[in-house]
Amino acid sequence: MSWLRFVSVCLTVEEGQPLWPQIQGALAAHGEPLRWAITRATTTNGVRQLTIEAVVLHPTLTA
Repeated sequence: MSWLRFVSVCLTVEEGQPLWPQIQGALAAHGEPLRWAITRATTTNGVRQLTIEAVVLHPTLTA
């Protein structure tokens, strides 16, 4: 049985690398993403960070 779960992930963007695979990897660690959105983007000392909120399908959670 699978369960829906809300996650919020802070991703440090790797410069020079495609963004989509970075987002996929960050979300896949929590389950299969169903819906997601970038809810915050910041740059501090040249480091870009994104906050991504998502609903994921997690197959191993129990009720």
